Amino acid sequence: MSANIKVLAISGSLRLKSYNTALLESAKVLRPENMEIEIFSLKDIPLYNEDVEKEGFPESVKIFKDKIAKSDSLLIASPEYNYSFTGVLKNAIDWASRPASDSPLKKKPYAIMGVSGGNSGTIRSQMHFRQVALFNDMAGMNKPEVYVTNGKSKFNEKNELTDEPTILHLRKFLTALYDWTLLNKSR
Repeated sequence: MSANIKVLAISGSLRLKSYNTALLESAKVLRPENMEIEIFSLKDIPLYNEDVEKEGFPESVKIFKDKIAKSDSLLIASPEYNYSFTGVLKNAIDWASRPASDSPLKKKPYAIMGVSGGNSGTIRSQMHFRQVALFNDMAGMNKPEVYVTNGKSKFNEKNELTDEPTILHLRKFLTALYDWTLLNKSR
């Protein structure tokens, strides 16, 4: 019998009809049998401020950090803004990384994917996120990669993933995340 794993999924978009959040919803449906995926919204995470941190972490940040700590791995989906990942995602990572000596991000396995409206498929966004993750000593899954191009054509009017090649690739990606998570748990 295979081990069960718990994955915390984070969208770098706050938009209600976000294709990146829809990609995470699709992952919940297409996941391997022994993988649980919980999507966490970043909408209540305040802007990082060291003065606030010194007074004590806001409740929403405490909840976020606790969910990271209790997960076996992270699944991140983010659009690309100005050749990078979104400010809301960077802000959340900044909060979670504090204090560095007690960060739940340290050694945390993760996989990143993204949907764009154009042809780049969030390649630059994902590369930039990997720099930030490396600094935080996170364990990034390198292959396979998911760069969903021309997002509008891959989802229906209900924001459901309908593109069969993308569905098949996402299943492969999630199976790889499952294996990557188990590999890192055994280290």
